[in-house]
Amino acid sequence: MSVNEQMVQDIVQEVLAKMQIASDVSGNRGVFADMNEAIAAAQKAQKIVARMTLDHREKVISNIRKKIKENAEILARMGVEETGMGNVGHKILKHQLVAEKTPGTEDITTTAWSGDRGLTLIEMGPFGVIGAITPCTNPSETVLCNTIGMFAGGNTVVFNPHPAAIKTSIYAVNLLNEASVEAGGPDNIACTVEHPTLETSNVMMKHKAIQLIAATGGPGVVTAVLSSGRRGIGAGAGNPPALVDETADIRKAAQDIVNGCTFDNNLPCIAEKEIVAVDSVADELMHYMIEEQGCYLASKEEQDALTAVVLKDGRLNRKCVGRDAKTLLGMIGVTVPDNIRCITFEGPKEHPLIATELMMPILGVVRAKDFDDAVEQAVWLEHGNRHSAHIHSKNVDNITKYAKAIDTAILVKNGPSYAALGFGGEGFCTFTIASRTGEGLTSASTFTKRRRCVMTDSLCIR
Repeated sequence: MSVNEQMVQDIVQEVLAKMQIASDVSGNRGVFADMNEAIAAAQKAQKIVARMTLDHREKVISNIRKKIKENAEILARMGVEETGMGNVGHKILKHQLVAEKTPGTEDITTTAWSGDRGLTLIEMGPFGVIGAITPCTNPSETVLCNTIGMFAGGNTVVFNPHPAAIKTSIYAVNLLNEASVEAGGPDNIACTVEHPTLETSNVMMKHKAIQLIAATGGPGVVTAVLSSGRRGIGAGAGNPPALVDETADIRKAAQDIVNGCTFDNNLPCIAEKEIVAVDSVADELMHYMIEEQGCYLASKEEQDALTAVVLKDGRLNRKCVGRDAKTLLGMIGVTVPDNIRCITFEGPKEHPLIATELMMPILGVVRAKDFDDAVEQAVWLEHGNRHSAHIHSKNVDNITKYAKAIDTAILVKNGPSYAALGFGGEGFCTFTIASRTGEGLTSASTFTKRRRCVMTDSLCIR
């Protein structure tokens, strides 16, 4: 460990220690003991935000971006330290991506029609105070990304973070409010509670001031939000398949798929979770994965042992989520060198390590007799989540057929999954992908209401 790395690690430990021993939350901006207090503070702040010009909002957002970059390594290390999940280097990249590619006020636009009968505008207005539920897999990334978009739209936000990542989430909330105050904005543009629970989540979802709830997490939390009686934006589960056909650049496909699968130890919901390969190229693909991309070929006995550990008693073992391949193999008594970054094997689509969304670098390969069979198996594996899917092919007709059949919010062609978030690809970044409720990749405009303003018989000068 270098001197700089040791310094950052010491800072992380100091921050976590202070949060552990704090008897109150007075030292943290936007953090309250009670959810109702948090919502009241966010309401007060939103009245100020609603009167701020777009230029002023953008000034605050610019300061938020600056602070995220300055704290990227600390936030990354805190997330890994607190949750035990993910990869510090990759989390640093994710925070940098949030800072650089999350849309701000430029996403708040106006549509206009003018003619003989006057002028009509469609403008994007704030909901007010938005409720947000965030996961432990991307804790600070989601808090920061959500707040930039919601604040750009004139809202404030109250978070109910996953309890397993509360310290990291509180640090992010504090950072956001510091950035706002420093740029002349109000405190409490983002708020949370010291001890988030199912009860505090229910209070938030039922509070009359909360008219929109954004939930990033598993199917259970999204279902709860959609049953709350409030408008919900649901970013739920996915099990993204990567399809490889006979026209693909097989060597590049192996590299892209393994890079995407292992990014942050497979925590991103968009990451490749399994491969469906046409029979004629399956062996070549696995050859490159094993010989060039650091994949370990698990035997039948090792697959069974992994299944028993990873899916303990038939349920996903949270102690395995976001762990690296070497750690996972160590859990079943297999020692491998440090260059092993992914576990692979061939199996039927029904194999539990293939059919289940694992969020760890285990990448099963399903063999298909031809392209149509590959599409059919990939659609089955995606389980109708309509979240993300990937394909490696040089046949435009095949890509089109797959895209129509899989019908996902994200489809990456001939690249690693993280290209969908603007990392090595075009487009903006988000960590709330609302596949279930149809908004897709959320941004500032997602968190606004459309309002029609009409002037009759005037203001047309044509």
